[in-house]
Amino acid sequence: MARLAWLTITLTLLLAGGAQAQTLERIRETGTFKLGYREDAAPFSFRNALGEPAGFSVELCRLVAAEAKAALGLDQITIEYVPLGTEDRFQAVQAGRVDILCGATTVTLSRRELVDFSLVIFLDGAAVLLRADGPEDLAGLAGQKIGVRGATTTEEALRNTLGEIKMAAEVVTVASHREGLSKLEAGEIAAYFGDQAILIFLAARSDAPEKLKISDRQLTFEPYALALTRGDADFRLLVDRTLARIYRTGLIDQLFTNAFGPNADQSAALQAVYLINALQE
Repeated sequence: MARLAWLTITLTLLLAGGAQAQTLERIRETGTFKLGYREDAAPFSFRNALGEPAGFSVELCRLVAAEAKAALGLDQITIEYVPLGTEDRFQAVQAGRVDILCGATTVTLSRRELVDFSLVIFLDGAAVLLRADGPEDLAGLAGQKIGVRGATTTEEALRNTLGEIKMAAEVVTVASHREGLSKLEAGEIAAYFGDQAILIFLAARSDAPEKLKISDRQLTFEPYALALTRGDADFRLLVDRTLARIYRTGLIDQLFTNAFGPNADQSAALQAVYLINALQE
C-alpha cells in the first residue's frame, strides 16, 4: 500500500513538471507567443493612442518573442496580446493563458509560490501623488481618503504603512491608475498612492500637471520582473538570456529612453542592477 502511494505521488509530480515545462514546445507547435500585459501601467505596460500594446516591459517581451523564434527555428511567430488586470494576472500565467506577464510586476517571495520571475528589469518604490494645494507629505493626510490601485503590493504597503505610523485614513481602492488620477483631480480623494515611475508618467499626461505634485520620498522598494510559468527552466533561461544580452550590449539604454523620455536618468541602483545582470554566455 505504501509503495502504491509512493508511485502515485511520483507520477503526479512527473505529470505536473511535464505540464509546466511546455512553454517553448507550445510556442513551436502553435507559432504563437502569448504576451500578457497590463493596460494601465504606463510607461511599463499600456494601450497607446492607436490602441496597441506599448511600454518598457512590453518591448522587452517582444524581444523575448524574437529570441524564441530564433531559438526554435521558426520562420515566423505571431504575438498574441492578452490584456490582464491585477486580479487575474498570476492565474493567467499559472493556467497557461499567457506565456509571459509584461507589466509593472513586483517580485515577492509569496508570488514566487505561484509563478517564476526573470532577472530584474526595473527598480521602483511607492510614492504619493497630491494636488499642488494639498498636504506636503503622507503625515498631512490623517483622517482623509487615499486612493490606491487594488490588488497590488502598493495597496498592501499603504495599509501596512498606515498601521505602522498609527495614522487613521480611509483607503479607497480603484480599478485603474487613470481612475485614481480622476478621483484626485475631482477632490474625491486627497492623495493617490502608487509606484513613483507610474505616478510621474500619469501626472505628466494629466490635463493640468502644474496642479499636481509627487512626493520625493519612496516608501517601499519594488523590484520589477517578468512573470513566467513556475518550474519551466528552459523558458526561464531563454528569457534571462535575452535580458542579459540587452543589458550587456547597452540596448537597455535605448529602450529606457524610448519609454521614459530623453531627460530621464537611470538611478545608480538601477544601473547596478543592469550591470550585475549583464551575464556572460
